[in-house]
Amino acid sequence: MGKILNQINKNIEKGNSLFFLLLDPDKESMPKMREVAENCEEAGVDAILVGSSFLISWDNGEKVRLLKENTKLPVILFPGGVKQLSPHADAILFLSLISGRNPRWLIEEHIQAAPIVKKFGLETIPTGYVLIESGKLTSVVFVSNTLPIPSDKVELVVAHCLAAEYLGMELVFLEAGSGAERPVPENIISEVKKNVKIPVMVGGGIKTPDTARKKVEAGADIIVVGDHFEKQGYGLLKEFVEAVHR
Repeated sequence: MGKILNQINKNIEKGNSLFFLLLDPDKESMPKMREVAENCEEAGVDAILVGSSFLISWDNGEKVRLLKENTKLPVILFPGGVKQLSPHADAILFLSLISGRNPRWLIEEHIQAAPIVKKFGLETIPTGYVLIESGKLTSVVFVSNTLPIPSDKVELVVAHCLAAEYLGMELVFLEAGSGAERPVPENIISEVKKNVKIPVMVGGGIKTPDTARKKVEAGADIIVVGDHFEKQGYGLLKEFVEAVHR
């Protein structure tokens, strides 16, 4: 087990819930990256995720480097593909989109990425990525060309998460998608938490600290928020963190 995953697991074993900020390199300038890194430390963010479903900019690596130069927090890649890799990160969520049936996102991108990840020396965190229907067509659904699991099919979500655990994955990420109309329902989170032993990460459509707290109370170990801050600014960052940590 790598250093970052060990740190995550130790916190969760102590009964702590964690807050990860997701940054889209296309949405933040280089100067803004530096400012955000400083804000994250002050607010008590536990880690910074960097990635996007579809990346247009070509300076992803430099922005990751800038983050690392301005924070002691773990910087973890949340890549939408092999082109989003960077040697400057601490770790990578090695995501398999297990709710879909598109082989590209189940294994093909991983094969292309593996030699690069090894060369960069990135810690890998195998993660089962599960898309939940959220009321609108999100970028990740469109780009991945996969169908999300209907939000009323709790048993299907649980089965996918169990499969992730039995395949040896270290996390499951229940994702409604960036800009989702509805976040992952609490009943799905609680049922997944009852049935799997690995940490449960939840993101997408979380627009208020109160919503974030409800996801934690339902069983989420890690809350991920990104789109809200891109649109509304970082004024409530500390409130989100406190709601999750409380």
